[in-house]
Amino acid sequence: MSGTAAVGLPRRFAGLVKLEHTVFALPFAYVGAFLAVDGAPSGRELLWITVAMVGARTLAMGLNRLIDAGIDARNPRTALRELPSGALRAAQVAALCAAALALFLVAAWQLDPLVRLLWPIPVVLFVVYPYLKRITWLCHVWLGASLGLAPIGAWVAVTGELPWQAWVLGAAVAAWVAGFDLFYSLFDLEHDRAEGLQSWAVRFGLDGTFTGARVLHGATVALLVLAGLGLSVGPGYWAGIGAVAVLLLYEHRLVRPGDLRRLDAAFFTVNGVISLVFFAFVALESLA
Repeated sequence: MSGTAAVGLPRRFAGLVKLEHTVFALPFAYVGAFLAVDGAPSGRELLWITVAMVGARTLAMGLNRLIDAGIDARNPRTALRELPSGALRAAQVAALCAAALALFLVAAWQLDPLVRLLWPIPVVLFVVYPYLKRITWLCHVWLGASLGLAPIGAWVAVTGELPWQAWVLGAAVAAWVAGFDLFYSLFDLEHDRAEGLQSWAVRFGLDGTFTGARVLHGATVALLVLAGLGLSVGPGYWAGIGAVAVLLLYEHRLVRPGDLRRLDAAFFTVNGVISLVFFAFVALESLA
């Protein structure tokens, strides 16, 4: 490998795993940690939760790109991704996945001992997810469950416990992710139909996709409320839920079955803001 190619490798890896999309799950992991201790976790705990999340997400995205390389190559929208375009080789991505798994395991061993027993669960979810679009339109729910583990994992990482409130918080994140992934499936609706792939959009069409997203995002707000009722939270938490509800309403106003021009903004921008805003409210209340 030439010096120039070696210098560009980190940039290509970052593009492969969409490092900037960590913003979807990482803030909710922090939410789980803050709510678990009804205050601020230690700096050490937050550090290793962050490392674990980066490792886990890099592993998940790397596996997804590796397993879906053939499908991506046949899709005009994804044909220029790093693997189908030849910017990265399969062996390089496999090595990245191995390094990410090692990083995740190192972080897991720095947290509560229970995490050391539970670490295979997210890894299994990551491995299975890319294959589900070949089998079932419920693949979006599986993806939601994978990211919904973020607050649950952070909760157990700082307390060694898994109360029902942690599971409800994880379910809220799962519903949120599944809902916006339904929107994401619209990018590839025609390609998925041609390839014989499964998605909510393929199964239920445009109207069904929007209905499903509305139901899931309504469930997100309801589950956040339920989690709050079981916790000693103050006005900041409830204000955070209000902000999430407003942002979700805005997201659903950005796109309609007959107008998908702002689908990028609805998927990428608004959802990144949702996670950051909710964490900000929770953190400010916890630190007050």
